[in-house]
Amino acid sequence: MLNVRLFDLTTLLLGAASVNYIAALYGKKDTLARVGTWICIIAAVVSTAAIGVRWAESYKMGIGRIPVTNLYESLVFFAWSINLFYLIVEWKYKSRTFGAFVMPIAFFTMVFAFTNESSIQPLVPALQSYWLHAHVITCFVGYAAFAVSAGVAVMYLLKAKREEAKEEGGVIGHFPSTKALDDLVYRSIIWGFPFLTVGIITGAAWANYAWGTYWSWDPKETWSLIVWLVYAAFLHARITRGWHGRRAAILSIVGFLATIMCYLGVNLVLSGLHSYGGS
Repeated sequence: MLNVRLFDLTTLLLGAASVNYIAALYGKKDTLARVGTWICIIAAVVSTAAIGVRWAESYKMGIGRIPVTNLYESLVFFAWSINLFYLIVEWKYKSRTFGAFVMPIAFFTMVFAFTNESSIQPLVPALQSYWLHAHVITCFVGYAAFAVSAGVAVMYLLKAKREEAKEEGGVIGHFPSTKALDDLVYRSIIWGFPFLTVGIITGAAWANYAWGTYWSWDPKETWSLIVWLVYAAFLHARITRGWHGRRAAILSIVGFLATIMCYLGVNLVLSGLHSYGGS
């Protein structure tokens, strides 16, 4: 199908962007980084077109649903969200060094998507609801923000370690200041947390529509709550305790690992209402 070929092209583009950003960081060549930015923009256009084409193709098949309902579709949507969020961050902070740590996440997400079933399949009647749109979209926008925050948190830890050793130059020397990195870790979570909250609320509404209960302590629901609590703790510690620097960066990374467990670990390993079961 055309949409799959477009997503395959997106994978190649995100891989090329990752290589350019990393090469620019090590080679200290801004031209390569600028090329990486343009590749990301092209990837955003191609992947957006792919989502639209897949949606249209589902209607032609008589299914007619938003393309975010199985593992393949959720992965490509996740990568799409990361790419767009990254481009906004790059534009706002006027730094392309983030790309070496963020874009590989989007690329490997697409690579993983490539290993899964890509056919368009009908949604079971119980799950056919407009709550699906709100739930999935808000969750993945939040996940994308957390991915950026975690990537930048890794940069912060590397930069802080170099500054403590009073070493200058090298690849890490081209990173933004630790203050700027710490600020972006925080702001990314500030952006993602409300979307995650809305995603959980709309998910509860969707669960009530589909199964007659708002909350059943399904493994996915439990891990969603764990993720929410980790990021709520981050924001509480930041606002009331003034947590900055290393502690905040580590908590951001822990939060993203919990997010990956919530998104993939639960769905692929544990049994529950949200299990993909190899679909």
